[in-house]
Amino acid sequence: THWPDGVTFFILQGLSSLGEKQMILFVILLLGYIVILGGNSMTLTDPKLDSPMYFFLANLSFVEMAFTTSSIPKMLSGFLSDVSIISVPGCFLQMHFFSQLSITVSAILTVMAYDRYVAICNPLHYTSIMTRPVQLLLITGAWVFSVVFTLPPAIIALLRPYCGPNVVKHGWCDLSSVRRLACADTSMDNIVSLSLAMVALLTPGSLILTSYALIGVSLARMAVTQRLKAFGTCSAHLTVVTISFSSASFVYISYRVGNFSPEVQDSDNLTSVFTFLLYTALTPFLNPLIYSLRNKELQESIRRILSRFRSNFNFSQIFKILFTFVTL
Repeated sequence: THWPDGVTFFILQGLSSLGEKQMILFVILLLGYIVILGGNSMTLTDPKLDSPMYFFLANLSFVEMAFTTSSIPKMLSGFLSDVSIISVPGCFLQMHFFSQLSITVSAILTVMAYDRYVAICNPLHYTSIMTRPVQLLLITGAWVFSVVFTLPPAIIALLRPYCGPNVVKHGWCDLSSVRRLACADTSMDNIVSLSLAMVALLTPGSLILTSYALIGVSLARMAVTQRLKAFGTCSAHLTVVTISFSSASFVYISYRVGNFSPEVQDSDNLTSVFTFLLYTALTPFLNPLIYSLRNKELQESIRRILSRFRSNFNFSQIFKILFTFVTL
């Protein structure tokens, strides 16, 4: 079908034809989303965590929550309907923020790698280097970096004409899937998008590797006890970086390098959804757990928040409301 005035909405096909699996995925995704919001919000609500490392961790948690919120709520609503529809402006907003926030996560992980480098390689000057203005400058740089490399492809895609069909091949507004629907030659768009994506992914990866190479040189000069202690401060960040870049690489290979035809990609919508969830939800879900396992200060912060929540939460009143609702 072709629209004489252009497409006004898109249909997210990746959520359709899943049958009974839709409700199962809805429950799993909803519970995971609640855990993501609850776990990551704990690093934002305790004023006692004010060191540079916790400042960067709080920003990472905020971006992780925004990243999942850019796509998961729409996917949840799609599971509850026979046809998942999204407006054209909503589709391009989701497309941009999904890409931008994913690059922002990588940029903040790069900033955290630099923070660990300064803490281990220049411990005596750490406080004088990592001042609050420097912290704000690094975080601002991470956001600017993500905008510079993700906004141009989104704008180019938005300016293309869309006259039908309007069926997006995935469960979210993926840039490559939406671009196939444009009524114009998009070969140059693909080159621009791929070039910017490669730079946006390789630059943080290279800087993180450089930081840890320099950290490794410093660790080699330390005593065994100092080496183990210094490595312990980096283990959580290394784990998060490994999971984040591995999942991103998996998605990139699956949908870009693999060069699957639309017919092959459409043959298994369930696999497409799970691949999306691996990239979108895995790191935000595991991030609070990974950082709290080896960090006593963060564990104490979680205990304070939970105790404050229990003291302010009137369970008996909630039970009364639920009982009244059920007996109506």
